[in-house]
Amino acid sequence: MFGDLLDEFTNKCGEVKDGLLRAMSKLLELHDDYFVDQLGERADTYVRFSYYPECPRPELVFGLKPHSDGSVLTVLMVDDVVGGLQLLRDGVWWDVPVVPHTLLVNVGDQTEIISNGIFKSPVHRVVTNAKKERLSVVLFYSARSEREIEPATQLVDEKRPVLYRKIKVKDYIAGLYEHVSQGTMVIDTVKIF
Repeated sequence: MFGDLLDEFTNKCGEVKDGLLRAMSKLLELHDDYFVDQLGERADTYVRFSYYPECPRPELVFGLKPHSDGSVLTVLMVDDVVGGLQLLRDGVWWDVPVVPHTLLVNVGDQTEIISNGIFKSPVHRVVTNAKKERLSVVLFYSARSEREIEPATQLVDEKRPVLYRKIKVKDYIAGLYEHVSQGTMVIDTVKIF
């Protein structure tokens, strides 16, 4: 039963992902399937169930350290009651409002690289709650690990030079875990300054 529900959820989220990627391609005036094609025949898809118990001193504990997602897109089904997700903007942490029965979609680092920085992968974190537990389900969609990603050539010109170097997805993802544990952003390692 649970497996059937998870299959249905991932299939429906896959449709959302493909629709969003096509819309993003159109916004950048690329061919409609440009971002879908970057994922290859089959996207690597990872699911994570996150449980954050209540914490009597939430100011001392992060549920999840500040980071950006190493994916192409991340689809998040958040708790319908308890918040905790925060986005960093201009040096200030902002609470993401709780909207029951919705999905939240984050652009990931791979999309930031492919779009040559036009789409940004947001830095975010999860904070714990003093009185209530929190549950979320997250789907990460990534290009296959052996693929190389780089800015789309159509998005590079003399006004907007290449901002990111080419990198294999598996190398990027390996660096992601190392950098999150150190409190740094792996995307900074592929930026060309």
